[in-house]
Amino acid sequence: MNIFQALREDHKKQRQLANALVRTSGDSKERHELFGQLAAELKSHAIAEERHFYVPLIEADETQEMARHGVAEHHEMDELMEKLESTDPSSPAWLATAKELRELIHHHLDDEEKDFFPQAGDVLNPQEKTSLGGEFQEEKEEALHEVQ
Repeated sequence: MNIFQALREDHKKQRQLANALVRTSGDSKERHELFGQLAAELKSHAIAEERHFYVPLIEADETQEMARHGVAEHHEMDELMEKLESTDPSSPAWLATAKELRELIHHHLDDEEKDFFPQAGDVLNPQEKTSLGGEFQEEKEEALHEVQ
């Protein structure tokens, strides 16, 4: 599996979890479980993606700005996750922040798939795409076990 296939697979999970999260209500068990799953997915994905996708792209002049933008959006998601952790899950503010997070996730993933992937495809050679895909998956699994 190449890096783009591996990332798309993860993106699908993130979209599903974010969409499901904003359909929950109140301080429910479902909300807590989905939030925990989304938090673990986002954190482990960001760790692996930054190391095995963005770092190689930062090294190339033509993809450096794009990669830095992606890392910055990861930090924005982290901040929203922290805000959710410190907000009462039954409050309307929690749901508003969760919706803001969902929109940021969708924006970030769409940016990557529509803009970043084609540019990265021009920079990375076929062997790099394959090796980065495997390295990403390994790192993601390790990180997922650590953050859960």
